Formats: sequence, C-alpha cells, structure tokens
Amino acid sequence: MSQSIDQVTLKAALEERYLAYALSTIMNRALPDIRDGLKPVHRRILHAMRLLKLYPDQSYAKCARIIGDVMGKYHPHGDASIYDALVRMAQDFASRYPLVDGQGNFGNIDGDSAAAMRYTEARMTAVSTLLLQGIEENAVDFRPTYNEEDEEPAVLPGAFPNILANGATGIAVGMATSIPPHNVAELCDAALHLIAHSEASDHDLLRFIPGPDFPTGGVLVEEPENIAEAYACGRGSFRLRARWQKEETGRGAYRIIVTEIPYQVQKSRLIEKAADLLLARKLPLLDDIRDESAEDIRIVLEPKSRTVDAELLMESLFRLTDFEARIPLNMNVLSYGRIPNVLSLKTVLQQWLEHRRQVLQRRLHHRLENIAKRLEILSGYLIAYLNLDEVIRIIREEDEAKAVLMRRFTLSDMQAESILNMRLRSLHRLEEFEIRREFEALSAEKTEKEALLASTTRQWKALAAEINAVKRQFAPETPLGRRRTIFAAAPQHDAEDIHQAMIEKEPVTIIVSQKGWLRALKGHLADYSALNFKEGDELKLAFPAQTTDKIIIASTGGKFFVLNANSLPGGRGHGDPIRILVDLEEDQDIAACFVYEAESKYLPVSNKGYGFIVKAEDIFANTRKGRQVMNIKAPDSLLLCAKIPATGDKKAADNVAIVGENRKMLVFPLDQVAELGRGRGVRLQRYRDGHVSDVQIFTEAEGVTWQDSGGRSFRRRGEELQEWRGNRADSGKIVPRGFPRSGKFAG
Repeated sequence: MSQSIDQVTLKAALEERYLAYALSTIMNRALPDIRDGLKPVHRRILHAMRLLKLYPDQSYAKCARIIGDVMGKYHPHGDASIYDALVRMAQDFASRYPLVDGQGNFGNIDGDSAAAMRYTEARMTAVSTLLLQGIEENAVDFRPTYNEEDEEPAVLPGAFPNILANGATGIAVGMATSIPPHNVAELCDAALHLIAHSEASDHDLLRFIPGPDFPTGGVLVEEPENIAEAYACGRGSFRLRARWQKEETGRGAYRIIVTEIPYQVQKSRLIEKAADLLLARKLPLLDDIRDESAEDIRIVLEPKSRTVDAELLMESLFRLTDFEARIPLNMNVLSYGRIPNVLSLKTVLQQWLEHRRQVLQRRLHHRLENIAKRLEILSGYLIAYLNLDEVIRIIREEDEAKAVLMRRFTLSDMQAESILNMRLRSLHRLEEFEIRREFEALSAEKTEKEALLASTTRQWKALAAEINAVKRQFAPETPLGRRRTIFAAAPQHDAEDIHQAMIEKEPVTIIVSQKGWLRALKGHLADYSALNFKEGDELKLAFPAQTTDKIIIASTGGKFFVLNANSLPGGRGHGDPIRILVDLEEDQDIAACFVYEAESKYLPVSNKGYGFIVKAEDIFANTRKGRQVMNIKAPDSLLLCAKIPATGDKKAADNVAIVGENRKMLVFPLDQVAELGRGRGVRLQRYRDGHVSDVQIFTEAEGVTWQDSGGRSFRRRGEELQEWRGNRADSGKIVPRGFPRSGKFAG
C-alpha cells in the first residue's frame, strides 16, 4: 500500500507546534480571565459544585466526588492538580475571600499539605454564589466540554470582583501573572467612583484602593509613589513586613511578639531559616526564637539583652529572613477572555464593569423572553375564562380539540396547549383573579425591564446598586471584610547601623605583615612573639579591634581603603595578601592600618614632611578601588597617618611633635596645619637631607612620650619642651637625651 509523506522543515514544524502549545497554556491554564478572575480549572470546580447543589446552606460533599465530576466531565487532567486547586480555594491564609468552604484538614500556614480528598468535604461560599449569580439566566455563553458530551460556561457572571479581590498567580509560555489580593469594600468604592466618573485616573482610584490587602495581614512599607506607579503601569512590587510588637517582661526586659507574617511565607520554614542564622551567629542581637502559635500566629523573639534596640533587631531580621517579603505585581490577564495583556488598575476595573453590564443586559433579555412566554400563556387563560362554556364543549366534543381551539379563538400553539393542560380545580373564580393580577404585574415588569434595557444610565445605576449590595455584604465592619494589611513607613535606620547589627561583636587582633598579608585572630593578644609568618616575612604592625569595626588601610600612594574586620581571614593560616582584598597598585605598599573612628580626625604625613588634617568621613572609601586622599608623586610616598585624639572630657590634642631621619625634633601648634579633604598638604618640617621618621600628636597636659630600646618610658611637657618649640616648617633641634636610635616615639 503506497503511503504519501509530507516534507516539512524541522524549524517550521517546531514553530507551529510550540505556538499551539503556548496558546493552549496561555488561554487554558496559566492566565486568569479578567471578567471572573478565574482560570479554567477553578471555573470548572465551581460549575461542578453548582450542579451538585453544594450551596452554602446545603450539606457538604466529599471532595473526591467533586474532583471526580470535574475530571470526568470538564477537566481532562490529573486529579492531584484539580484537588490542589480546590484546596487553595478553601485556605483562608491563601485566599483573601475563599471560594470553597472546606471541612476537614485543608493544610496550614506551616506548609503541611491537606488530607487526601477521600477524607475532606467541601461546599461553596457566599463569594462563589456571587460569581455564579445569574448563570441560569443566560448571563454567559456555554461551550462544549473537551469530549463534547456536555457544556461548560466560558466565563462566570462574576458579581464579585474576584480578579483583584483574590488575585492570581501563574506562569505561561513567555509571560506570567502575579496579582495580589485586595479589599472588596475598597474595590467596590473604586468601581462606584468609576461608574460616576468614567474619566477618573489610576491616581484618583488610589483614594479608594491604597494598596493590596493580604489574607495573612502584615505591614505594607512600600512608598506611596511606588504603589501609584505600579498600579498605573500594571507592573511593580510591594514590600510587605511581619507585624510585631514589644511585650514587656519586667525590670526593663522585653521580648518581641510577631503576630502576622508576609503573604505566601511558610511559618515553619521562616522560623527554621531564622534559627539557622542564629546558630551561624549572623543575628548577634537575637538570643532565641520559638513558635508559640496555636490558631493565631505567635512567634517569640528574645533579644540578647535589654539594651538591644528592638527596631534594629527587627531590621536585621527583615534584611536576612522572610519576615520581609517583596510581593510582585504583574497584572497580565486575558482581556475579554481572548487577549493576554498587562493592564492598569483602572482598565481592570473598567473591563470588569463592562462584563457586568453585558451580564445585566443578557439577564434582562432572558427575563423579557420568559415574561413574554408567560404573558402569552396568561392571555390564553384569560380567553378561556371568558369563553369557558365553549372551551369545555370543544374539549368534550371535538376530536382535534387543539386545532379547533386555535381556529375558534385565534390562539397560538403554546396557548392552546396550556389551556388543554389546565386542571379542573383551577377553573374557579379566584383563580381567574390571580391570573389577571399576575398578568398585570408581569406587564408592569416588562415595561420596567424594557426601559432599563433601553437606558445606559439606568443600567449603570442598577449595577451600582448591585455593587453596593456586595459592599454591604463584605463591609469593613464584618470579620471577612475588615482590612487586614496596614500601612506604615519603614524606620529610617542608618545602613551602617543595620550592617553592624548583623555582626556579632567579638574581640580580635589585626595582624599585618611586612609583605602585606592581613589576618584577624580571635581575642586581644598580649604577646606577638608566637605569631607565625611565611618564610622571609615578619610582623609589621598589630592592634586590637572588634569584629564590628571598620579597618582603614592607607597605601604608600596616598590611597585609603576600608575593610570589615569580620571579613578578614582568621584561623591558623597566614591570612590573605592585601591585593586580593583591595585594588592596590603593584608599586605600592601598606603605610598605615588602624580602626576607623567616625568622629575622629587624622594627620596623613608623607616622607617628604608634608601633611594636613583630614576628617574621618573624607578617608572612608566605599569601593575596592579606595579613595585618593593625599596626592603623592613618585618617588615620594605616604609614610604614616596619625590619629588626632579628642575623646571624653580631656582637652583635645593641640600639639604636633615631628622627628626627622636627621634626628631633629620640632614641636609646633596643631592649628598651624591646614584641614583639607584631599591634597598634598603643607610642609610640617624642613630638611636639608633625609625624610620624616615619626610624628606624635599630643595634648599640652600629657606632653611628648617615648620609649627607648630597653623599654624605659620618658615624658617631656610644658617648659621641658621649650627648646624644641617652633613654627610649622622649621628645622627643629636635636632630639632629647634618651630618645631611641630608631627615631620612633614607640622605640
């Protein structure tokens, strides 16, 4: 048997099939319909529950029964995915306004899964009935099911603004949607305002909808202008934090109680992550975390001590854990059920209102058709009552009574059939009065419905009445309608304070070798003789610090770098070379290293005897490249950087003592040195040959101190320094007797 084969390119075949798959995913799985806010699986679940008559005032049915009907008739996918969708619709921590009233174990906020469908039961909620309201009145189109054995609604009437009230999430091919839930009363107010003022902008609607309203509550700390921009363009995000409060425990001590956590965050994983960080010593302000939740959330945070700032502790948790989450906004929906599009807040509400108007018109047409049929039947009844004896005679004597009645009284087929189906008991006089009363009432209703159908203004007025009814049902005073998410401004803490709060404060000793290797050893070492270095290397300088300190590195080229003490390598190794940690040029070396103090000032000094006073903020560098503070031209170099002490109630340092390699010392007032942010500086001491050896900044009361090679201490102050006093840039005089041969004040 011959068989024809069509030749197609692989590219064309893939494009065609992938496009079909993409369209199927977008239209039938991932994106919600803007009109009812539902994806097909959710719509089919509610439709199946309606057919099973699982209304809020009826008894529950097994979820297995519901899932079986949905899978067998409408949704040709696995039962697990259908049941997962039903479970989420029933979880009050996942859905702001649950569409399913579940009975049994439907999971919890800890992330525990629901019981098997054979153990759980469900029925619809009042919200579901609103979404289905009018579906039996030809309010929406029906289409054949996947096997064409039945019909399903293409969309629900949607008297409830579900697309924004419950939100939606989904990932399709090349696009995704993420709509957070909102408060229905606020949505109704915005919709009513839009009906009254169709020209209203997205910004105007923010007076009624300030932001999302999550089922788990929380505190929204996003800036109002960011919220406005997100709603205007349909894309953005919101910062949502846990709600907490201080609970005093007596004697100045306290603990922090977290009562609400961000949306879609599993409580068990949140606590587990925080506990891991606590064990890793990344939350030094926190002593303990425990879960005391029952039906309500209660997470207890114990601070390290009563002096810990509660807001600073929470800021560190917000930065490192899911106690703060960022909720995305991407209002990508099926516009009119056909076109995927990212819409603004106003457009979403407009299209929902337009759908509600179409539903109203279809229901009016349906009602008018029913009224017309009933009026036709009633008019036939009235003709029969006016000619009762003749009607009875025709029925008794004629073989074709229906045809004779139609000819004799000019009746339609439906009227004649209705007369023939009348019961004898309905022939009494009172029944005639009831028929006339019904005829008049239906005639008046018909006139009213036709007037409503003919007037756009009246239709919007009727819709406003429906929306007001929904608002009253879910008013802010009701348990379900009250706003759960509050708004607040995030505390403005200094970023550095928060960073410090994340580091456990421990004593360390900073070790710098002659070849530029850095490390931080635990504790404050008193003896450096036991330190090990690489072969040919030795100790250059060492000083105590804390893990929370910033370490300043000054290069011989006049650049200043900043390192975190807690980030320096420790342990038994030799540390890391400085060039790995900062961008130090090859021809430069470490000139000075010290702990950064924000309120201090410093005196950088070059080997040529130039220097100036600089504020601490002017030497702080935020990048690996550092900050050029002192302008140095080769072969000159930065020799040292002396700290200018000004602490406590002591008089601030006011004198400079400088010693040259020629062993001449000069003492002059500190106020003769210029204060600059950057530069070469001014000459501190003049030399015929040689360079600077050392500098000391001191107060008049303390005087100049030094140690000789034997460890003996010397001090000169007041009149004892008169011989060496002078002005800046003088040559100075030979150092006092006992001054160390090294030319250094430290011996």
